[in-house]
Amino acid sequence: MARAKYPPSDANHPLRRLNPHECVPFMENLFSAGQEAKLEALPSPRLLQTHMHYSMLPRSLADCKIVFVCREPKDMLVSMWHFLKSAGYFSLPFSDLFELACQGQNPYGPIWGHLLGYWTASTARPEMVLFLRYEEMLADPVSTVRQLARFLGVPFTAAEEAAGFPADIAEMCSIDALRDLDANKTGNAGMFFKFPHQAFFRQGVVGDWVNHMTPEMARRIDAIVGDKLHGSGLTFTSVRTLA
Repeated sequence: MARAKYPPSDANHPLRRLNPHECVPFMENLFSAGQEAKLEALPSPRLLQTHMHYSMLPRSLADCKIVFVCREPKDMLVSMWHFLKSAGYFSLPFSDLFELACQGQNPYGPIWGHLLGYWTASTARPEMVLFLRYEEMLADPVSTVRQLARFLGVPFTAAEEAAGFPADIAEMCSIDALRDLDANKTGNAGMFFKFPHQAFFRQGVVGDWVNHMTPEMARRIDAIVGDKLHGSGLTFTSVRTLA
């Protein structure tokens, strides 16, 4: 959205000198810490991030465009477990976190409820809610960058395409590029719990769940999620399967 001010070739681009969470404020932190004034001070158009369920979003966001990134549930659980452990406040074995997830006990509500909220909104209002799959983003990041630009109303011009802007942006935002930056090797993020910046850049791969789940665990959560999503049109196919 701000590529006119910060072209991807800019050596001083915010993503090259700041952690992404310093570039895009976390909405829950602003409101829970009484920092609404910071929100008001942000330039328009404002770019915010959140983990909130769609039904819990403030009504004032009804006319705002929303981009939801969905990850295959098993990989999401593994990623969340490693991330929570990184803060040093969490020592629960993965098997316990898995059991809680199967029971619908997750920090932001049942996994399936969170997914369905944004999926349903995206099918009802595709011009306002974009539902992206993490796996598809990894497979073709350049096409995803173009899709995002079109959705946000700032499609790439012929000149930007010729200059390679979509590919440059995809490369700058890749996990490998971000992981190597000094801003993401040191420091912490979080208002109440501090998470090391490095924790946001672990692997970013598809199918790591096979290293943490037994075949029985995988089949169990696949069946639960499949049942909860039945009839919605939203389905998941594991990239890596176990016999």
